[in-house]
Amino acid sequence: MHSRGLILGIESSCDETAAAIVERGARTLSSVVASQIATHARYGGVVPELASREHLRAIVPVVRAALAEAQVTFADIDSVAVTSGPGLAGALLVGITYAKALAFAQGLPLIAVNHLEGHIHAVLLEERQKQSATSGLEQQSLHRAQDNNRFAKLEDEPALALVVSGGHTHLYLARPTDGTWNYTLIGRTLDDAAGEAYDKVAKLLGLGYPGGPWIDSLSRFGNPHAVPFAFSQIKTKLHLAGKAPRTKAAKTAPIANLDPHFLFSFSGIKTAVLRYVELHGLREEATSRVPQMLALPGPPKTKEEALALCPQPTLDLIASFQNAVVGDLMKKTFAAAESLGAARILITGGVAANRELRTRFTAEAARRGVSVAFPTHALSTDNAAMIAAAAWPRFLAGEFAASDLSADPSLALGT
Repeated sequence: MHSRGLILGIESSCDETAAAIVERGARTLSSVVASQIATHARYGGVVPELASREHLRAIVPVVRAALAEAQVTFADIDSVAVTSGPGLAGALLVGITYAKALAFAQGLPLIAVNHLEGHIHAVLLEERQKQSATSGLEQQSLHRAQDNNRFAKLEDEPALALVVSGGHTHLYLARPTDGTWNYTLIGRTLDDAAGEAYDKVAKLLGLGYPGGPWIDSLSRFGNPHAVPFAFSQIKTKLHLAGKAPRTKAAKTAPIANLDPHFLFSFSGIKTAVLRYVELHGLREEATSRVPQMLALPGPPKTKEEALALCPQPTLDLIASFQNAVVGDLMKKTFAAAESLGAARILITGGVAANRELRTRFTAEAARRGVSVAFPTHALSTDNAAMIAAAAWPRFLAGEFAASDLSADPSLALGT
C-alpha cells in the first residue's frame, strides 16, 4: 500500500494535551487539544503536578479523537512524533511514555521533536496549507513528488523566527538545508518570557488566567502612553568574563556569545507594574476583583464592560504595559532582521495570538519592506499539528528516536 505520509503528533509539554494527524507536513487532517485552563485558573498559573495528572487522564481520549476526526486508524499512520522538550518534566514524560508504547505496539518509527521547533513549523504549516489551497494541490494527492517540489520552493529562503510564549522568548535564524531545517540562536530572554510577564501582571491585577487574552482585550480601552514604561539596554557583565550568567534560562540557551542588543528581559517591567500598583493604591482593588473574575465567561468586549471590571487608571496601566512589551519585541526583532539581512520574519507562540502584536508587527514589516507571517490563533498556542509538521523532514531523513528517549526539560534548539 502506498504511504500517505501521515504522522501522528503528540504534545504534552505544559498544560495542554494535544494530538493531531498531519499529512506530509503540509495538510492537517485533525487537531485535538484538551485544555487545562479551568484546572489551573484558580492558582493563577500552571501547577506541574496537576498538569501531569490531567495529561494522564486526557492522553488516550485525545489520541482516539484525533484518529476519529481524521477518519484514519493506526494502520494508516507512518510515524509517531512527540515533544521531547523543553517543558515540564512530568508533563513531557506522559506524552513520551505513551508515544513510545504506541510506536512499539504498532511497529512504527518514533520521532522526537523540540517544542520550539514545533512552534516555528506552526507558521510553516500554515503557509504550506495556504499555498496548497491556492494552487489546488489538495486535489492532486497522487502526485506526491510534485507536491514536495512545490512546498520546497516555499521554504528555500532563511527566516528570522521569534518564538514568544508563556515559557519562551527566543530569536532564531532558521535556514533550510537539504530538506531539513537548521537553527541558530540569535537572542533570548534572560529571565521571564514575555507570556510569563503577561500572566504575572494579570495575576497581580486580579485578572483571569491565562493573562494574555485579558490584558490584550482590556488594553483596547486604556491610554498606552499613560505610564512611561521603558526597557534599558542589556549590557555584558564584565565580572562574568564571558561566562553565561546563572539565569532562569541559562541551561536552555547560553548567552555568552550573543549580541546584547538582541537579548530580552521582562522581569523589570513586571516589577515596575508592581511598584506602580503599590504607589497608586491599586492593590486592594485588584484583590477585590478576583472573585468577580471567576464568574466571568471571558474578557470584556465593550468599554462599558471593561469599566465595570477595572477603573480607567487600571485600564491605562494595562494598555501601557502591553504597549511597552510589544514595542520591545518589535525593536529587537527588526534590529536582528536588519543585522542579518533577513527579509522574512516568522512570529509564533502563544503571544503571537496577541491582537496588538500582530497589528504593529504587520505595519512595521510593511514599512520596512519585509514579509511577516503568523500561525492561525489555533496553531499559536500549544498543539500537536505543529509537532507532526516539524517531524516530517526528520521522517524523510530517517532521523528516528532511540528506544531510551526521555524527557529533556531544558532541551536547547540549534546552535
